Amino acid sequence: MVGSRREAAVLLEDERRELCAFGRRIVEGGLVVGASGNLSARSGSLVAVTPSGAPLERITPDDCVVVDLAGAVVEGARKPSSETPMHLALYESDPAAGAVVHTHAVFGAVVATTLPVLPAIHYNVLLLGGHDVRVAPYATYGTPELAASVRAALAGGRSGALLANHGGVTLGRDLTEAYDRTRILEWLCEVYVRALGVGTPNVLTAAELAAVERRMAY
Repeated sequence: MVGSRREAAVLLEDERRELCAFGRRIVEGGLVVGASGNLSARSGSLVAVTPSGAPLERITPDDCVVVDLAGAVVEGARKPSSETPMHLALYESDPAAGAVVHTHAVFGAVVATTLPVLPAIHYNVLLLGGHDVRVAPYATYGTPELAASVRAALAGGRSGALLANHGGVTLGRDLTEAYDRTRILEWLCEVYVRALGVGTPNVLTAAELAAVERRMAY
C-alpha cells in the first residue's frame, strides 16, 4: 500500500511544480497578500494542493500536499491548505474541473464586501459562465459551510464566483485556464469599482449578452 501511494504521488509531480509556478504568478500579479490564497490541481482521483500558512512565492513542489477526493493526505509532510474542503467540493460538483484558484485580490474583495452580485458591466462576464458573478454568502474560511456556499454560487456551469467579505475563486480544466479566469474576475471587479468613481455603471441587458453569446458561438 505504501508503494502504491508513493507511485500515485509521483504522478502529480508536474502538478505540484505548476502549483509553485502559478503561485508565484498570482503573487506577482498582486492577487494575494502574505500567506493568503491557495491553488490545487487534480489528476484522476488525487489532488495536489498548496500548503497551509505558506507564502505562495516561497513554496516548493515538496511543500505541496497530495490528497484524495475525500481529503485524506496521501503524500506530503505539511498540512494542506485550510480551504481544501472548498476545492474538493468544487471538484465533486464539476467533474471536468482540473484546477481551482482562490485569491484575495483587492478589487474582488471590495466587490465581495459590498454587493450580493457583480452585474454584467462588460461582456467578458460571459467567460465566467454566466450573465453576472454571484457572491457566495459569508461563512468562516475552511468550513463545510463555506464549501457549500461557494459550490452553490458556481452552480449551473459557472467558473468564477466571489466570496462575501473574503475573495474570489475560479476553476478550469487546468491551472492555466483557472488562472486566466482569476485575472478576468479581478479585471471585471476593478472596472466596476473604478466606474463607480465616475458615475453609475451601465449594465448590459440579457438581450445584449445573448447577442454576444451568439457571436461567440460562431
